[in-house]
Amino acid sequence: MSSLDTTRAELALLVLYLSKAEARDKICRAIQYGSKFISNGEPGPAQNVDKTTSLARKVFRLLKYVNELHGLLSPSPKSTPLPIILLGKSKNALLGTFLFLDQIVWAGRTGIYKNKERTDLISKISLYCFLGANVCTTLVETSEIGRLNIAIKKLEKELKKVKNSGEETKLEEQRLLQLKQSNTRKLSLAKASIDIIVAIGLLQLAPKKVTPRVTGGFGFITSLISCYQLLPPPAKAKTT
Repeated sequence: MSSLDTTRAELALLVLYLSKAEARDKICRAIQYGSKFISNGEPGPAQNVDKTTSLARKVFRLLKYVNELHGLLSPSPKSTPLPIILLGKSKNALLGTFLFLDQIVWAGRTGIYKNKERTDLISKISLYCFLGANVCTTLVETSEIGRLNIAIKKLEKELKKVKNSGEETKLEEQRLLQLKQSNTRKLSLAKASIDIIVAIGLLQLAPKKVTPRVTGGFGFITSLISCYQLLPPPAKAKTT
């Protein structure tokens, strides 16, 4: 592949990435929390960027709660234990509520909805929903990683016993797939765990420890993780 073809392929991936509203939202989120980290809650240009970007992001999330409603109503795999199913559905319900209430907050911040006190109350409730959703996600991912680790160890024991090369290849493929799934879930676990701290900072539940700078720093990290998770798979090079 020539350097021009490589450049075209990379640009195509970038166009594909930026065409996603979710990707643009996470890039704006990184700008928002990066600005919060710089401002540390003090008035100035960085705080203005934080506030305006936060408001702009709410537009990207209009009707996004429908995704969580779909997840809430969709059946779970039969092999999933009931406690994990309930935690997953709770996460869908809490995150969906957060996204729905966030639209009312957007209406209040833009002046469409005039009751400021109620807007602030709804904003606080929505952030508690965000906190709860991340707690549920943390518990689900921890449980699923544990289940995957058990399955991987079982496959490794079977690989030691197997003698047929075809069966060995099949088992190794399954093991690699489950390792990949485990790594993906570990990244999601890290993101959800850090976002719990972000939610605590936004709610000012521990203002002396979780300052605006700490909130901004951790929010910036989880934004980068989200951007990474949304990256399209790399295009395979054509062989001649």
